[in-house]
Amino acid sequence: MSEQPVLLPYGDPAFVADPFPLYRQLREDGPVRRTVIAGGLEAWLVTRYEDGLAALSDSRLSSDVRDASDTRILRQLPATERESMLSNMLRSDPPDHTRLRRLVSKAFTAHRVAGMRPRIQAITDRLLDAVVPAGRAELVADFALPLPVAVISELLGVPVDERHDFQHWTDRMIRRGPELPDPAVVDEAWQHMRGYVTELIRDKRAHPGDDLLSALVTARDEEQQLTEDELVAMVFLLLAAGYITTVNLIGGGIAMLLAHPGQLDLLRSDPELLPGAIEEFLRYDGPVSPGIARFAREDVEIAGVTIPRGATVLIGSAVADRDPARFPDPDRLDITRQDNAHLAFGHGIHYCLGAPLARLEGQIAIGTALRRLPGLALAVPPDEISWRPGGLRGPQSLPVTFTPGGQDPSRGT
Repeated sequence: MSEQPVLLPYGDPAFVADPFPLYRQLREDGPVRRTVIAGGLEAWLVTRYEDGLAALSDSRLSSDVRDASDTRILRQLPATERESMLSNMLRSDPPDHTRLRRLVSKAFTAHRVAGMRPRIQAITDRLLDAVVPAGRAELVADFALPLPVAVISELLGVPVDERHDFQHWTDRMIRRGPELPDPAVVDEAWQHMRGYVTELIRDKRAHPGDDLLSALVTARDEEQQLTEDELVAMVFLLLAAGYITTVNLIGGGIAMLLAHPGQLDLLRSDPELLPGAIEEFLRYDGPVSPGIARFAREDVEIAGVTIPRGATVLIGSAVADRDPARFPDPDRLDITRQDNAHLAFGHGIHYCLGAPLARLEGQIAIGTALRRLPGLALAVPPDEISWRPGGLRGPQSLPVTFTPGGQDPSRGT
């Protein structure tokens, strides 16, 4: 393994558009590679599937950023709000993680998510009703973004006229390029978000409804299972995580099909392939890249490489999901692929709680778009699609054309 860390060049548009040649080279060079990521931070990238699978269940690798030796990571969070922002499932370990996850897991069971299908379909149809007469659309802004925002907002009971605000503040806190976010910008956005969430919680206390947030407030007030900071952090996490990666799944999935017309034709001819197609989109070019961050609690050996205590470890799900030792012909998009146990949703105790909801939204959104947008094609050359730089991957915009139409015949009159 090379002693020199390899730069992941998120400032290079060519890499942002297609990072997989470099990922392939890193995987071929070794199972664990030192890399430099945003803001000059160093991370140890786990490149191969079996090693990544094991690392995701390794209790020596912490989810808590406070275990990182590089304090620049923590300095991106406002000092006065650090504890509040980190008091969530994503950045906690057992026993806190176990307690927090248990409180919200019932909202994301397969049965409850399946019950949301009619409402997700109605939102999808409403969004497409607005664009089908025009024959053109920007599918991220017009469709892939507002759909999951509406779904998670309804699940939590967020009023329609307030959804743009939390989306804007979340966007300000996410890295968009090769540098870490400006701490002052993050601080300002978090103060707005915290004030908004606090007011939302106050309203749910006074006027509880049949939504997840009301249930969490009850757990906080009557059962004392949450601190106030944990409640605020939980709501923030659910709002942000509830839409960001799903936007990328929907937009990215459609972009993949447009770049692979044979697969698009196959899916149009056999819509029953859609669930498997979603899994292949997640494997082939999932919404998180290069992977999932952990922090070494102690010196950890992975595939014969010793990673020092306090190091940032990137479990490279996007790299490992194209490991030829696990997936035959991994660089080919194949919506009929079987045994597709990708790592896009993670593994172990931190496996994505919202995975069933994301899968359902992806199936409904992409399936309905293909049915209602005949002749769907890119409105720009493929190399002009703008991709999100940084750890969240997906098209920033997706201008398309299609045959103008009216209402979906399957909905009747």
